[in-house]
Amino acid sequence: MTQENTAPAVNPHGQVRPAWLAQVQEAPIDPMRPIIDAHHHLWLREHYPYLMDGFAADLGCGHNIRQTVYIESLAMHRAIGPGYLRPVGETEFANGQAAIAASGLIGPTLACAGIVTYADLRREDAPAQLDAHLVAGNGRLRGVRQISAWHAHDAVKGTSQSPPQGLLSDPDFRRGFAELARRGLSFDAWLYFTQLDELAALAKAFPDTMIALDHVGGPLGVGPYAGQREVVAQAWQEALHGLKTLPNVYIKLSGLGMRTAGFDFHTRKLPPTSTELATAWQPYFDFCIETFGPGRCMFASNFPVDKGTCSYAVLWNAHQRIVAAYSSAEQDQLFHHTAQAFYRLAAY
Repeated sequence: MTQENTAPAVNPHGQVRPAWLAQVQEAPIDPMRPIIDAHHHLWLREHYPYLMDGFAADLGCGHNIRQTVYIESLAMHRAIGPGYLRPVGETEFANGQAAIAASGLIGPTLACAGIVTYADLRREDAPAQLDAHLVAGNGRLRGVRQISAWHAHDAVKGTSQSPPQGLLSDPDFRRGFAELARRGLSFDAWLYFTQLDELAALAKAFPDTMIALDHVGGPLGVGPYAGQREVVAQAWQEALHGLKTLPNVYIKLSGLGMRTAGFDFHTRKLPPTSTELATAWQPYFDFCIETFGPGRCMFASNFPVDKGTCSYAVLWNAHQRIVAAYSSAEQDQLFHHTAQAFYRLAAY
């Protein structure tokens, strides 16, 4: 029987410094455009607690965030009970946070309207765990994420989990993965660009399972990839082309504020402006949109992880600058419609 993952004591992400972030203030560029934040976390961790009150403060920055999708972070697993039921505590937690948001007392956003939880699909009792998650989600559960980001180099550590090499091809994992489509659940994939061929093989084997590729497919700029941005970009682009023809694969325009992407904004005296971020990130986002089309791309914040680089207001301004030349209909898809369709969110 495989063991459950546990959240680490060490923070693998950039440090969040509110006073540093406060040095750059920006008003929303397009405060009326409806946005679904397709990827964020909530957690109670020593290095940076981020629960609904903290998220609500970011949501209040002036952008029109209509709904959000909670993504697993090994938060609030049960401390007692059968092992297969302990991760269900995270779904209960996320659903409780959604209920707080649905009260309207923290603002108009329906936060956690969709929930993507954690399940170890390698377990023999994975089907029973998924069924328990569905009950705990109270109609909000949309999918599962089991992180597969693995690299041999110690410097390439951009996740709070320690997955094994080759997880996506593990027969036990695939046995559990087959249960997702049977329950109408999608899969969020977080892995590095060096593993995109593994995801392509998985998507081909399970064409009826919808897959969201997190954080533009994990281009790296640390460890052996530091100073190799053009080489990495070429390999990353070639790997994404291998996913282009697989209609069940969508991609999230997010995550470039993470340490593993190799940008140095977090080391500067002042945090970046949205113009600076747009200049750095646009080649990646443009390539994704050109490759997959707006109907298979969705913007997301990856907060509070990317909060180590920029504020919520600045991040969404950067996204709006990047696609300013796109048509209004295309922007509607990128900011709202794609996420709404993929995660089956009710109109709001």
